[in-house]
Amino acid sequence: MASSSAADPSLQTEAPHAAVTKERKLNPDLQEQLTKPYLARAMAAVDPDHPKGTEGRDPRGMSVLQQHVAFFDRNGDGIVYPWETFQGMRAIGCGFFTSLVFSFLINLVISYPTQPGWLPSLLLSIHVKNIHKGKHGSDSETYDTEGRFDPSKFDAIFSKYGHTHPNALTKDELNLMLKGNRNMYDFLGWIAAAGEWHLLYSVAKDKDGLLHRETVRGLFDASLFERLQDSKKSS
Repeated sequence: MASSSAADPSLQTEAPHAAVTKERKLNPDLQEQLTKPYLARAMAAVDPDHPKGTEGRDPRGMSVLQQHVAFFDRNGDGIVYPWETFQGMRAIGCGFFTSLVFSFLINLVISYPTQPGWLPSLLLSIHVKNIHKGKHGSDSETYDTEGRFDPSKFDAIFSKYGHTHPNALTKDELNLMLKGNRNMYDFLGWIAAAGEWHLLYSVAKDKDGLLHRETVRGLFDASLFERLQDSKKSS
C-alpha cells in the first residue's frame, strides 16, 4: 500500500503544505488488516483484532450506539432515567458525587432529543431507540449519525494521536485528540466530549496511565462497562 500511495498522488494522506496532515497520520494499510474498513457496522464494534466485534456478544438487534446506552437501562424497558444512569455509573466504579452530577447532566442534555414526541420529559428520560438523535459534535465520529460503528474513524483515534504507543493514549495525547476534534463554536460538544473521555480515562486507564485501544473499543459497544461491572462485583 505504501508503494502504491507513493506512485499515485490521489492515494496520499499527507499534503506538503498542510502540516496537520503529517502530524495526524492515517493508517494506509487498514484495508489489508480489516475487510471493508470504510463500511460502518450497525451492530458490531470491529477492528483488525476483532473483525466480527466482541466475541460472544449478542447485539440484540441494537445499533452499537444503542448497545452503549442500553447498559444504563437497568430494567431493560428501553428507557433510561437519571437514577438508572446513576446506578450504571456506580456499577462501573464511578464515585458517588461524580455519578450524581454526571447522571443528571447526561439525562438533562440528551433527554429531549430522544423523546418520541414534542413534549419534554419531566423525568428526563432517554429513549434508547432514538439515541442517535442525541449524538453531539466535536467527537471522534466513530459513531456515525445513525449510531453505527465506523472502523476507519476508530482506527484514526490511535493513528493520529497514539504517538507514544501505537495502541494506547496517554493523558496528554487524549487532550490533543479532544482539541483536534473540536468543531468551531460547538461549546456544548467540547464540554460533552471532554467530560466523556476524561471520565473514561479515570475509570479505565492502566497502572501506567495509558488508555488502551481495546479499552476504548469496549466503550463503544458497552463491553467495557460489563467488564468493569463484573470486576467491581468480584472485588
